[in-house]
Amino acid sequence: MAWQPDRLLPGFESLELPAPDDYDGRVVATLVRLPAPVAPQGTVRGTVLYVHGFIDYFFQRHMAERFAAEGYAFYALDLRKHGRSLLPHQHPCFCKDVAEYYDDLTRALAEIGAPVLLAGHSTGGLICSLYAAEGERRLQVNALWLNSPFFDWRGKGSVGRQLRIAAFLGRFFPFMNNPKAVLPAYVRSLHRNWQGEWEFDLTKKPLMGFPACFGWVKAIFEAHARLHAGLGLAIPVLSMHSDEADIVLDWKDIARWSRTLGNNVSVLSFPGGLHDLVLSRSEIREAVFNQLFAWAARSGA
Repeated sequence: MAWQPDRLLPGFESLELPAPDDYDGRVVATLVRLPAPVAPQGTVRGTVLYVHGFIDYFFQRHMAERFAAEGYAFYALDLRKHGRSLLPHQHPCFCKDVAEYYDDLTRALAEIGAPVLLAGHSTGGLICSLYAAEGERRLQVNALWLNSPFFDWRGKGSVGRQLRIAAFLGRFFPFMNNPKAVLPAYVRSLHRNWQGEWEFDLTKKPLMGFPACFGWVKAIFEAHARLHAGLGLAIPVLSMHSDEADIVLDWKDIARWSRTLGNNVSVLSFPGGLHDLVLSRSEIREAVFNQLFAWAARSGA
């Protein structure tokens, strides 16, 4: 396969990354890049690979352009069964083990061929953290930036019990699902058709989401357990979260579990930010970018 003009973002290019078939059949991931002219000698700062969250895909043009302006080559990965990579025969956004995504990351890193600042949002933050500890090309990851990483379930009490029941059932009935597991309020807060300022494809990030299969719930519980036990990362890590304004995750869980990643972890809070911090109102996302690039300069990311 060759790089082609991206069908969703004008000015970007995408590359299909075929993978071995799985239980759903044919599988692909999609690598997206922002082409940039060759920078003058000494101005290239590094390379970033961004990974989206659950029921999500890469559409944050302004983030890519900001990285490029700071001297980074920018890549993003639409994981298998998400966004550009979702095929008609597949269960959307489903996995039985988050390690299934490691193959997507390994293929993307092989194509990039350079050390990267690995960046993950929400479930992408969970996947990237585990890959940095367990993945085949983990030595190619020289730093980790986490944007509201999904390090624990928001639901406690009765909601937590329901999640544990779903995870248990997922062992035996992986495709059993809750069709109303995703609240539409978050998409409404982002998309310009409602309260937000952003344009994205509502067939790829739908208002009502996709059904949350119980096998996926089980996979997330297992991934959380591995992370909570500690990952021992030696690379620099920057983990960012909002406050009660995040209606998807509990910021206190992010702050707590980020400390289990390694011994070189910085945790920053951005009160009033949306779950995807780079989609927050302008003054918050500007603070996010300023703190990110200041940290990157200090840490050599």
